[in-house]
Amino acid sequence: MATTPLLEVRNISKYFGSVIALNDVSMTVNASEVMCLLGDNGAGKSTLIKILSGVHKPSQGEYLVEGKQVDFNSPRDALDHGIATVYQDLAMIPLMSIARNFFLGSEPTKGWGPFRRFDINFASQTARSEMAKMGIDIRDPSQPVGTLSGGERQSVAIARAVYFGAKVLILDEPTAALGVKQAGVVLRYVAQARARGLGVIFITHNPHHAYAVGDRFTILKRGRTFGTFTKDELSREEMVRMMSGADELDALSHELSEFARRDAAAAQIDEQLAESLEAAESLFEPESRREG
Repeated sequence: MATTPLLEVRNISKYFGSVIALNDVSMTVNASEVMCLLGDNGAGKSTLIKILSGVHKPSQGEYLVEGKQVDFNSPRDALDHGIATVYQDLAMIPLMSIARNFFLGSEPTKGWGPFRRFDINFASQTARSEMAKMGIDIRDPSQPVGTLSGGERQSVAIARAVYFGAKVLILDEPTAALGVKQAGVVLRYVAQARARGLGVIFITHNPHHAYAVGDRFTILKRGRTFGTFTKDELSREEMVRMMSGADELDALSHELSEFARRDAAAAQIDEQLAESLEAAESLFEPESRREG
């Protein structure tokens, strides 16, 4: 019996005036699965993310969460349905502590009335335990989040989303600004989120990172989808070719080669003309100059 996808979009399109940002895009995300959304710059990834996270409404198509059609009016609606998005900037304040950033916007409090205050002990204990579940042993929850590495900051954002009930985790280019080692750390957190039963949408333009953790791959180009593939159906080389428009690059390479060949032929003709002109000039030189 087929399970109901956590998230599904059917024939989604998005128009901004006369600009077609997305055209007839379909995709599903299941529990305990990493769905990689790939495409070069301008492919439509950001627009699709904003539709999934409730920032934009689709112009056409259906959006379903656990089999039920939804119509989000804001990102808060998406969060209430268990869809959390971790953007590149991570929505963190570098000078604030890990614990404060973990509960940013949803701070736990204690006391009552005018004596209500931030519950720092609960926040610190929770942040430490949730980070430990992601495989991170933080030294001190009160340390500024800006002292963490890029990969560790990503882990804070992921652990925060999971703690607040995310069923689908959308990661917007989480490895884009990271070095090789830190990118590897983030990919490990993505795999751990999948192991905890979440559906993960991993947005990237790096096919090597996607192939390392992805279960299925949806490839976008100029607002359209090439389809969804598994690793058995799509090799890494074919993925790169589909993303980059290798057929167009091959045509361009052939055209440039043809230009180079014509330039070489023109240069050869110019050289032959120069030699002919030199020979003609020598025939008309005065005899006295030739003898001299």
